[in-house]
Amino acid sequence: MATIPAMPAPAVSVSPGPAPARDPAGGRLMSLDAYRGFIVFILASAGFGTVQLARTFPDSAWAVAGRQFVHTAWEWGVFWDLIMPSFMFMVGVAMPLSFARRQREGDPWSRQLGHAFVRAGVLIVLGMVLMGQHARFLNVLTQIGLGYVFVFLLLNRPFRTQLAVTAAILAGYWLLFALYPLPGPEAAARYGLKPGELLEGFRGHWSKHANIAGDFDRWLLNLFPQDKPFVTYVGGVQTLNFIPSMANMILGVMSGQVLMSARPGSAKLRWLLVAGGICLALGVGLGLTVNPVVKKIWTPSFALYSGGWTLWMLAAFYWIIDLRGWRAWAFPLVVFGMNSLAVYIMTLLWPAWIVKVLKTQFGSQLFTGTYGPVWEKLSVLGLMWLFCWWLYRRKLFFRI
Repeated sequence: MATIPAMPAPAVSVSPGPAPARDPAGGRLMSLDAYRGFIVFILASAGFGTVQLARTFPDSAWAVAGRQFVHTAWEWGVFWDLIMPSFMFMVGVAMPLSFARRQREGDPWSRQLGHAFVRAGVLIVLGMVLMGQHARFLNVLTQIGLGYVFVFLLLNRPFRTQLAVTAAILAGYWLLFALYPLPGPEAAARYGLKPGELLEGFRGHWSKHANIAGDFDRWLLNLFPQDKPFVTYVGGVQTLNFIPSMANMILGVMSGQVLMSARPGSAKLRWLLVAGGICLALGVGLGLTVNPVVKKIWTPSFALYSGGWTLWMLAAFYWIIDLRGWRAWAFPLVVFGMNSLAVYIMTLLWPAWIVKVLKTQFGSQLFTGTYGPVWEKLSVLGLMWLFCWWLYRRKLFFRI
């Protein structure tokens, strides 16, 4: 989560206040809180029930809306595929802000590096605990933790260095797949692939399950105790995704450095818009030529494609909130954004329990009927927000 690297504590705790994201003038960078809150708001909504309505009304606007809240089967993506890249990106944005604050408080670089190692370890363990045995390294917290220290080492480096490292990560990861043997036709039957998941020609290097990252997981995860030998993750997501996703975090670091700089606000906005346009164009261009855009194995083209959208989303929040000064509307998002770790954990653990309590207290008919799923999702979302508002009023913020 994007709040994670902005906090100084070495373990999960509740504190009287989070480390604020600040602009050079010392004011809080509310746009980052709002963007963070927007992403966890959407995550906690579970699609507002539109996915269920899309099944009921397959030829309606509900079907169009519901499609945006279900991960793409394999190639390209929808809005729901941008949730995890947003988390990775916001972690990067927060890192230079947190580093600068801790510097002002007198923490030397060596102590901050040690803290980065501790934070990474806590993130990895927490993510593994939350997801359980069958998704050991896929949780967004674990993926952030696996790349966190490496990205930390790039803080305050020149842009050319950060860009060179980003290009090396993406090019190296592309080569890792491109040089690996192509899957044979038997891979479709072996992994139960649907039409379109075993790609043709050179693009076959990025087929579902039948790729180097899939083989790596079949080696790595079978080193752990298993009820039965590991073969595939549902959906085709892989542990090695943390490598290319570091590019999204580095884009966030660069954006955070720009927002902290003494440049005029208009110049900062222009940088975010131009950088987003370049990343999006590169991602689409690569996706149409040498590298399919696939979120589930985080192809280099997807890293750039999603990076472009996240840069533009941050630009929109920055323009509306920090430049135009339209802030009041964003308060509900800020309440979520300042406790995003708590919201993320709640989305994994609370919804079924909340629904059970509501049905017990008010009757199961509350969530029946055509629009029952909508009321269910909105009820869960509303209760989560009220809990976060209660924490906000008492200045209690979960942090790592």
